[in-house]
Amino acid sequence: MKLSQRVQKLAESATLAVSAKAAAMKKQGVDVVSFGAGEPDFPTPEHIRAAAKAALDAGHTGYAKPTSGIPEAKQAVCAKLKRENQLDYEPSQVLITVGGKEALYLACMAVLDEGDEVILPAPYWVTYPEQVKLCGARTVVIEGRESSGYKMTAEQIAGAITERTRVLIFNSPSNPGGFTYSPDQVKAIADVVADRDLLVFSDEMYDRLIYRDQRFMSFAAAGPRAYAQALTFNAGSKTYAMTGWRVGYVAGPEPIIKAMAKLQSQTTSGTATFNQHGLVEALNGDQQPAEQMRREFEGRAEYMYERLNGLAGVRCVRPTGAFYAFPNVSDAYARLGVAGSVDFSAKVLEEAHVALVPGVAFGMDAHVRLSFATSMAQIKKGLDRLEELLGKA
Repeated sequence: MKLSQRVQKLAESATLAVSAKAAAMKKQGVDVVSFGAGEPDFPTPEHIRAAAKAALDAGHTGYAKPTSGIPEAKQAVCAKLKRENQLDYEPSQVLITVGGKEALYLACMAVLDEGDEVILPAPYWVTYPEQVKLCGARTVVIEGRESSGYKMTAEQIAGAITERTRVLIFNSPSNPGGFTYSPDQVKAIADVVADRDLLVFSDEMYDRLIYRDQRFMSFAAAGPRAYAQALTFNAGSKTYAMTGWRVGYVAGPEPIIKAMAKLQSQTTSGTATFNQHGLVEALNGDQQPAEQMRREFEGRAEYMYERLNGLAGVRCVRPTGAFYAFPNVSDAYARLGVAGSVDFSAKVLEEAHVALVPGVAFGMDAHVRLSFATSMAQIKKGLDRLEELLGKA
């Protein structure tokens, strides 16, 4: 049976593949500690679940009207972006989507043509290059330097822009890097692209998960030109432990939002209506459960940072956002007899029963990603096993 060239060129999600392999080993009775997929280990807060139940009981089980999102959800997004991100959007500039991933896909499909270029900073989330590829466009990868905490610089971006550049993908806090751009760094990048005919896809999925004294700034808040150039992406998934709800949102220039809504109407027909009522409660309701989760992640981040830097052949930049550590483990490759991050991760899984995600999936083969969206007990057990395998620094 013939499959399209499009799907044959598409790579499987490395993060989900690692989770699947770890789950299969667990099913066989192996005690695996998984640092794989980025999914909070907390239940969705009760008041959010109650709102969705109430919406079901009230009969909100038909298609969302309009398909692009119920008015209450769009208004809640506008209020959130104003309150937390200092961004003024109208409901007509907002699209409610089937998770943040659909929002990004619709944006790619709406603005990219064959041969267009997308500037992509490495390390990058595994889905970005695959969605660009589906549009027939190509990525121009900028690799962040360790000396700058793996964050791309304004100068690197300026050097990568060509007449074919259509989009810059900007992700802060970073998946997989765990780093966050400071307001000054955001403004410097905004200044570089201000006079360019390009869009910025600002993935802000982890904007509430910020640690220590780090400050967050939305790209669109860097100035009027940045606002006009940016699509701001977010979801309930990470902040409110709503990964399985599949409810995200994007805000930006109205013509692009309308184009994305047109694509959505011919694909998913929008997000489940009762889930949108859950998003409304998440954004408008009690924020204390979200803050409690953030504080727990902050403690885990510090613990993992200290332990990883105490391992032989490992060095790690301190996570300032999201729930990932992205250590450089290449100094351990020769000693373990492995050639790269895939072999390293396979050896760790087989011998230490610890599941990591190879850094090559994020564009940097010297690294692996560890998610600390798991209990502190599991984190300690997993790092103890890594220490036994690798030794102390």
